[in-house]
Amino acid sequence: MVDTPAARIEQALARIEAAAHARAYATERLARRHSVLRQRIEEAVTSLDALIARETAARAEQD
Repeated sequence: MVDTPAARIEQALARIEAAAHARAYATERLARRHSVLRQRIEEAVTSLDALIARETAARAEQD
C-alpha cells in the first residue's frame, strides 16, 4: 500500500493524466469518425442532386 500522502498524490495524478489521455483519444477518434460521416453525407447529397437534375431534365424533354 501507499504510505505517504505524496505517494497518494502521485498516484492520483497518474490516474488523472491517464483519464485525460483516454478522453483526448476518444475525442480525436470521434472527430475523425464525424469527418468521414460528413464526407459520405456530402457525397450522397451530391449524388441525389445529380439524380434529381437528370430526372427533371428528362421530364422537361418529355413535355
